[in-house]
Amino acid sequence: MRPFLLPAVLLAASVAVAQPSKPLVTGDPARVERIRKEKMPKIDKPIMFGTPEADAIVSAMEIFPADNPWNLVVEDWPLHPKSKAIVESIGANKPFRYNPDMGYVLIPPDQKKVDVKLFEYPDESDKGPYPLPDIVPIEGWPAHFKRDPKYKGITLADVQSDKLKEDGDRHASVVDPTNGVLYEFYRLRKPAGTWEASCAAIFDLKSNKMRPDGWTSTDAAGLPIFPATIRYDELKRGMVEHAMRVTVKRSRRAYVYPATHFASRLTDENLPRMGERLRLKKDVDISKFSPEVQAILKGLKKYGMYVADNGIDWAISCTPDERIPVLHDELRKLKGSDFEVIVAPEGYKPPK
Repeated sequence: MRPFLLPAVLLAASVAVAQPSKPLVTGDPARVERIRKEKMPKIDKPIMFGTPEADAIVSAMEIFPADNPWNLVVEDWPLHPKSKAIVESIGANKPFRYNPDMGYVLIPPDQKKVDVKLFEYPDESDKGPYPLPDIVPIEGWPAHFKRDPKYKGITLADVQSDKLKEDGDRHASVVDPTNGVLYEFYRLRKPAGTWEASCAAIFDLKSNKMRPDGWTSTDAAGLPIFPATIRYDELKRGMVEHAMRVTVKRSRRAYVYPATHFASRLTDENLPRMGERLRLKKDVDISKFSPEVQAILKGLKKYGMYVADNGIDWAISCTPDERIPVLHDELRKLKGSDFEVIVAPEGYKPPK
């Protein structure tokens, strides 16, 4: 759900907690070492996710620096003092869910750039032109469309042009692995041969720089989507090694680092802020889940998830990759009460 914009912004600081007895703000060195040992394949044409070629490339990508919030291990971070109340406000008895929604396309460093008409949030968009290939996938393509009989015969070009007039958020991510740059779009479409979008955001994946304070992105919280999305290569490797994104129906008129924007008029302190970080509780038994779901749940214990947008309660994002089995029945066995809200340890300073 798209955030509305308000003239004032509120940056809520992390809640102070007792000084930990050991360093808690760190990434996993083994993860970084594994990635750096991978050889980045040459990219000389656009490559769609959901392919072995894309898997090999993203497996060799350092997506943000090792000390970036998305890459921090949070399994021992302290609880938010209102953790239980915040979880209750989202729904302690509601099922955990996922959306096979956020795809991406990989582009070569010399990808041709095109103009995109920005029709809703031009003042909070990074300026173009943008390297948009013809095969850029729109949110939900292909698995969502190919698994539903009502979309029989629908092509990517049909989805790009919004032939069905379904509108929706229509997120799209374009990744330049060679230069380490991410381009993301909200409500992207090509109705008459020319691209247009509601918002465009550019992220330097080699840097810890966030969006300007108060700015949205293609997500309500001002956060990137691609680094938070569950990918096929991660599930095959056995763990999702980064924080994930989760949506909630009711959020608070506040945000906390690394978020830069809120999307609510509600001020109840029991509601989650944009950028609120949650994790799966250590004592939740995940041994009976499938390997794919275990990979997600291990990541949620180790890296957690960020409240990133307004939407379905307790829904995380996964690539709409047809190689990934449908995970609904398994994930719904978990409830909101299996999660807890956490805060950064006292003294933590965001990296620059």
